[in-house]
Amino acid sequence: MEFQARLNAIIKERYRKPLAKCTKGQVYHALLQLTQELSAQRPAPDTGRKLYYFSAEFLIGKLLSNNLLALGIFDQVSALLEKNGFTLAEIEEQEPEPSLGNGGLGRLAACFLDSLAALGLPGDGVGLNYHYGLFHQYLRNNKQEEQPDPWIEEQGWLIPTDVSFPVQFGNQTLNAVMWDIAVPGANTETANRLHLFDVEKPAAAPEDGIDFDKGDIAHHLTSFLYPDDSDEAGRLLRVYQQYFMVSAGAQLILKELDEKGISPWNLCEHVAIQINDTHPSMVLPELTRLLLERGLSMNDALHQVAHACAYTNHTILAEALEKWPMSYIERVAPQLVPIIREMDRRAKSVFPDPRMAIIDDKDVVHMAHMDIHYTYSTNGVAALHTEILKTSELKPFADVYSYKFNNKTNGVTFRRWLEVCNPRLASLIDDCIGDEWRRDASQLENFATFVRDPKVLSAMLDIKDYNKQQLAKVLKQRQNVEVDPQSIFDIQVKRLHEYKRQQMNALYVIKKYLDIKNGILPTRPITVIFGAKAAPAYVMAKHIIHLILCLRQLIESDPQVRPWLRVVMVENYNVSWAEKLIPACDISEQISLASKEASGTGNMKFMANGAVTLGTMDGANVEIAQLVGRENIYTFGASSDRVIQMYAQHSYHPQEFYNRPWVKEVVDFIVSPTLVALGDETCLRALWNDIKTKDWFMALLDVEEYTAVRSRLLSDYEDRTEWSKKMLINTAKSGFFSSDRTIAQYNHDIWHLN
Repeated sequence: MEFQARLNAIIKERYRKPLAKCTKGQVYHALLQLTQELSAQRPAPDTGRKLYYFSAEFLIGKLLSNNLLALGIFDQVSALLEKNGFTLAEIEEQEPEPSLGNGGLGRLAACFLDSLAALGLPGDGVGLNYHYGLFHQYLRNNKQEEQPDPWIEEQGWLIPTDVSFPVQFGNQTLNAVMWDIAVPGANTETANRLHLFDVEKPAAAPEDGIDFDKGDIAHHLTSFLYPDDSDEAGRLLRVYQQYFMVSAGAQLILKELDEKGISPWNLCEHVAIQINDTHPSMVLPELTRLLLERGLSMNDALHQVAHACAYTNHTILAEALEKWPMSYIERVAPQLVPIIREMDRRAKSVFPDPRMAIIDDKDVVHMAHMDIHYTYSTNGVAALHTEILKTSELKPFADVYSYKFNNKTNGVTFRRWLEVCNPRLASLIDDCIGDEWRRDASQLENFATFVRDPKVLSAMLDIKDYNKQQLAKVLKQRQNVEVDPQSIFDIQVKRLHEYKRQQMNALYVIKKYLDIKNGILPTRPITVIFGAKAAPAYVMAKHIIHLILCLRQLIESDPQVRPWLRVVMVENYNVSWAEKLIPACDISEQISLASKEASGTGNMKFMANGAVTLGTMDGANVEIAQLVGRENIYTFGASSDRVIQMYAQHSYHPQEFYNRPWVKEVVDFIVSPTLVALGDETCLRALWNDIKTKDWFMALLDVEEYTAVRSRLLSDYEDRTEWSKKMLINTAKSGFFSSDRTIAQYNHDIWHLN
């Protein structure tokens, strides 16, 4: 084993002692150096056209296990470590998790980089090198507190380069310094790169909290992901970040073309640019500007840009489709203003419909509109989402650009989300159908033929029990929380947002608490696990976290309820937590208001690991239901058509639902003396008032059916044989949601890289 000889040499050079005598930290850094060296030996794939994937976030997670798997030495390294008294899991605990993303957008981008490399396609990520992430979440006094989340070490995954680019702002010019992270491809001999741009002199972390001088662009531009935008300084900082990223990325593209001897007049033949949501939209006018400097006419520059760039829409929420006042762009990047105005003029000359304007009558720039006009593809990320874009949210564009609109249902990498995080289940699948599924996830379909095999079904249950025991140990170690592995693990982990309806889950917890107090006991204890961060300026989301934590404290202190119902909120939910939670999950909560979740990817990971979905017919839940059949998923709630109609007609009145007997009792419990005694009455009363009078995301509309379906699910869980069949079918049908499939479709339909 060549890697073993090299690893021993690294350890001898660095530490002057054998592997068995090293500390865990020393073993980690030796393995990091080994994987960096092996990745560096791999060339970048070259097929004639290269993708640049622009994204504000890349939630890549810890990289050691993933890279060992991609390099083909995961099993050998695991065995070598165990021979010397270590486990790979404990070595990986030494690794800080990169704070480069927050939610599904960033996790999807990370899966896409993994799949691009695994398929041998030339595709690099382009983003920012955030130093302190969104924030590190602490749960104190039943509230969320935010602190910096530093992750960058002197010896880490970041590879310094000698590449930098000047980025001209309105009042200063900053140098964008490029750092790389290698992305080796599984089952290939090549590697791509994630390019992360940084300022030259990044600021130290704030001493307490995440407040900092948002006007100090030279030092704080890359401090935090999504800085608080509740004031103008925060909103301007976001525009500075976006322009810094796209200007440096666009200059990188032209530099690489020059190195290949390719003329900018032929850019679109050799370059594909994917705009991941609206954050990188300014790459369109910036690349146009740079091409104009190279001597292209406006017509030619816009032609090259429009035939190189494609746009992925990730949201139906109007507030998430970014719009910036032109005055902001004038301050941040005044050189773009005449180009954006010309792009707007040309679009209006063909399509005078004001709903399609890039610049509206208030001199506000609509980034999504610019993306659709000046790219050759606009895709949604689930079948339902794409249909809603075409028939509702972006209908004026779809009517005239029907040839641009297409669907690319999201996917996840099974290498991380099954092979690495659930090795026992992966081995069981190998034993049943062989290991080809590891290279072609569609082969998982063959696992369904074992749905009546009692040994396999029993093994499914045993594996789930083992994973639940492991999660229980981790919860005890990390948070000193004790849970019963024999209870039902009902898990909702995702970004905290009212449309994802963690508040509805909390209402269910209240109802179950009151039932138990009244002597109505569940058949089996239930553990409800939440994991979520609320954006620092998102007050109502923070109120929901406060409610959940107050309920946790209430139940923990009640000896009548505690044996039957537990509430857990994991602190600082991230990829590492997900890798523990997802394999242990019995019930996957995917309960967004129908029409509001573009796709979701957590739903796919839970499904692959044998969890059964409890969800609305929203996002990719629709496709999950079609694949597994209605008997293997539990759905509820108003349809997307009904929800869209209610919004249009303003016909939803939460008071009508609030006044129903048990609903009123449950909602009013939020401000009961029992709960107020544990919490902040101002926060609880604000949430209570919002739910019963506004309830913009219609939790009360669905809560009764949600509760009834959840009760039926809990009853069905007790037939362990039938439940194990549901688990197996969910895993077997999950292969469609491989990001390898998604990337192959992007390449075939949009990028044409080979």
